[in-house]
Amino acid sequence: MQSKGFSKIALGVFAALVVIGVGCWIFQLMRGLGVTGMSNINSWGAYICMFMLFVGLSAGGLIVASSAHVFGIERFKSVAKPAVICSITCICVAGMLVLVDLGGIQRVWRILTGPNFLSPLFWDICIITTYLVINILDLVWMQRGDEEKVRKLSYVALPVAILVHSVTAWIFGLQIARAWYTAIMAPIFVASAMDSGLALLLLGLMALDKVGLMKLDGDLLASLGKLLATFICVDAFFIGCELLTMGYPGAHEAVALQEMAFGATAPFFWAEIIGGLLVPFLVLAVAKNREKRGLVALASALVVLGVACKRVWLLFTSFIHPNIYGGAGITTGTVAAQADPSAMWATTGSYAPTVPEVLIVVGVISVGVLAFMVLSNKLLGADEVEGGVETAASEAAQAA
Repeated sequence: MQSKGFSKIALGVFAALVVIGVGCWIFQLMRGLGVTGMSNINSWGAYICMFMLFVGLSAGGLIVASSAHVFGIERFKSVAKPAVICSITCICVAGMLVLVDLGGIQRVWRILTGPNFLSPLFWDICIITTYLVINILDLVWMQRGDEEKVRKLSYVALPVAILVHSVTAWIFGLQIARAWYTAIMAPIFVASAMDSGLALLLLGLMALDKVGLMKLDGDLLASLGKLLATFICVDAFFIGCELLTMGYPGAHEAVALQEMAFGATAPFFWAEIIGGLLVPFLVLAVAKNREKRGLVALASALVVLGVACKRVWLLFTSFIHPNIYGGAGITTGTVAAQADPSAMWATTGSYAPTVPEVLIVVGVISVGVLAFMVLSNKLLGADEVEGGVETAASEAAQAA
């Protein structure tokens, strides 16, 4: 009999990627953040970019799971547990990415001894911790079959899932010195969390179905595909509102819009608009396409990649132009600048992730994938065993 669940080979591959990532992270701790592509000018890079992505992916999963109980959508309850597992792993990946971005992780305890209550960064730490606790409780009670506790918790989990990505958005939206400064940054983040989180969940459900850990009904797949198409429309609408505000004659963000549409971050911008919004919507808008797993998987993958591109152009566009023109500049703080004093001072800079930086990101994401596979094997596989025992007992009782 063929065993069900993710294979040991797959687990071993991702475990190897984790080991490589840990090795690169230790190298970064020894040498400092100078081994990354970041500098004093481009102070955020791939770590924060992926942090934004995975917070949204996590929020989208819990929104689907909570909606099943809050709004009484019975067909969604069958995917609630995989959605929570996906949400837990994604939020843990997001938290780890913040830790590797800190550099001096040995001083992380200072967050508890000297919190700055006016900082959106501190708000984010609080809401992410709360969010993780809710996810764990939700999963434990689902595993125990305590439906009433799960239902009551869902009324708290749904607004918290929306708030977790809203607070992440406020980290950017409240910075008046950058082009991120906008009132609808939180709605944009929540909209992208809903479509990317649901898209990732669809990919996860199809993977679980393929390895035999659950049965994904065709009608449910089509229903989730229709919901994904709706979320894509909402996401596109908010992006359109932001672009209109930025590009309106006389708006001071017009320079940033020009960079997004025609400058350094234009490839990521158009990849998201065309590949992450337009193409998936056109695929999912056709009812027959939503019944084909290959097309739904393609549309879902494009949505996740599109939102990843959105994080790139959203984050880096605001680093292209200096806050104050004509200034003397600042020290870049890079290893290259330390070797060449003539390159020490600069008003503008460029960013590209280094090899250690990329391998650390891959390693952290691999931790999440590995955790998802292990939890799915243990929890969803246990459900199948319990269901088989109950069925066997029922058949024995009928035979008697």
